[in-house]
Amino acid sequence: MILDRVKPLDAILATAEKKSLHRTLGAFQLTMLGVGAIIGTGIFVLTAEAAQKAGPGMMVAFIIAGLVCAVAALCYAEMASMVPVSGSAYTYSYAVMGELLAWMVGWALILEYTVAAGAVSVGWSGYFVGLLREFLGIDLPAAWTLGPIDGGIMNVPAFLIALLVTWLLIIGTRESAMVNAVLVAVKVAALTLFVVLALPVMNAENFEPFAPLGFAGISAAAASIFFAYVGFDAVSTAAEETKNPQRNMPIGLIGSLAICTIFYLLVAAGVIGTVGAQPLLDAQGNGIPAGSSELTAACAGLATEAVVCSKEALAWTLREIGWQQIGNLVGLAAGLALPSVVLMMMFGQTRIFFVMSRDGLLPEALSKVHPKYKTPHVVTIITGVFVAFFAALFPVGALADISNSGTLFAFAMVAFAVLMLRRTDPNRVRPFRTPAIMVVAPLAIAGCLYLFFSLSGYTLALFAGWAVIGLIVYFGYSRSRSHVGRGIVDVHEDDAGIPPQPVPPLPGVPTPGGKDA
Repeated sequence: MILDRVKPLDAILATAEKKSLHRTLGAFQLTMLGVGAIIGTGIFVLTAEAAQKAGPGMMVAFIIAGLVCAVAALCYAEMASMVPVSGSAYTYSYAVMGELLAWMVGWALILEYTVAAGAVSVGWSGYFVGLLREFLGIDLPAAWTLGPIDGGIMNVPAFLIALLVTWLLIIGTRESAMVNAVLVAVKVAALTLFVVLALPVMNAENFEPFAPLGFAGISAAAASIFFAYVGFDAVSTAAEETKNPQRNMPIGLIGSLAICTIFYLLVAAGVIGTVGAQPLLDAQGNGIPAGSSELTAACAGLATEAVVCSKEALAWTLREIGWQQIGNLVGLAAGLALPSVVLMMMFGQTRIFFVMSRDGLLPEALSKVHPKYKTPHVVTIITGVFVAFFAALFPVGALADISNSGTLFAFAMVAFAVLMLRRTDPNRVRPFRTPAIMVVAPLAIAGCLYLFFSLSGYTLALFAGWAVIGLIVYFGYSRSRSHVGRGIVDVHEDDAGIPPQPVPPLPGVPTPGGKDA
């Protein structure tokens, strides 16, 4: 049952073969693409979260997360080069491991994108509140800028930015390549300025003790700040447009991850060395859980704020070391750049919904297109409402962790799919082949599982609950309506004019209309 209903890879590729993309990207272009996609929310928002979990040891956490991303990216690149169509890990899993596992991967991606958009919205809210305070002297009440777990009622700015992005997606407004390039430049410039101003005034004493909560704290921080690397798969999916992919893909992937890791280490060192990054402890000497009401209470009782209490860690650090206006500019850079990340996350979520709906696994109503704006308004509204309420009620760290659980599960499944396809279909053309596959793929799987189980018990319980709901939906609705189960295979992408293709009968697999249909 688990490995049945495999969507034929040749059927998935039928449309891709009709679209021959010009190979124009070299190693440098791929590296810059990766840097632009990776640097963003995580480093602006989760630095304080990582400090509370690992203290100065968060520098090691950045390295661990980057290494796991590197091996996962190499596996991702092989699948992306073989199956250059929409649907991401969901499509890859469908082609290799069957419908049930593909459904679970798609279900995990829904969790990833929706909750990640909520996390970015909360991160933006922290910088927005700081900007209002610093530029206009408006100090919004904590009750309306924090969720219940943080001691407030609801995070109104995060709620409103999520709804605004939803409206923009419905009316069809998309950022142009030029606007996106400008925002990437703004983010990189802000982080560069932070490093230049913070590193010269570091104090080595602030790095002691380096790992106050031990390696368990570093592991927990690595699992959280994995969020800071999400986006590296943008490089993998460009395999079809890459010149000499066997050479340039590893350079682009490893190069962009190396640059971002170095950037993150410099930023982390700047925060630790200037204002310190020791976690707050309870009466028993244990670390107070990040994003908890206990931490909020501890922060409220401090005479002097600590970076672990800040909702805008980088801007706050610069203000603390005497660069008030530069800190405000860094906050402004985050305020300008982060809404575009919310938009990209929500757009990715609607795309996964759309593809799963086309496969018959979700109701066709979800892929309805607005008569005026020509956008999938139904699924966009549903996504937007969930994102808005997640953002209003949960702290950024909890949302990032939940999002990471979905991402890590999906990436582990892709690594497993690559390994499996090497055995079941060794002669298929692979524009990019993962080097040392018998080492890299198991490392990717082990690394993703290591970070997955380093997440909090609360997060793992939520993921398990989400998975159970997914199984109920699949067996209660999706399995009986699946196009593959009914003998119809629709290719992804823009498939207008291409008739549905019947599934060839497979030995031992019941024919459509039988018990298993």
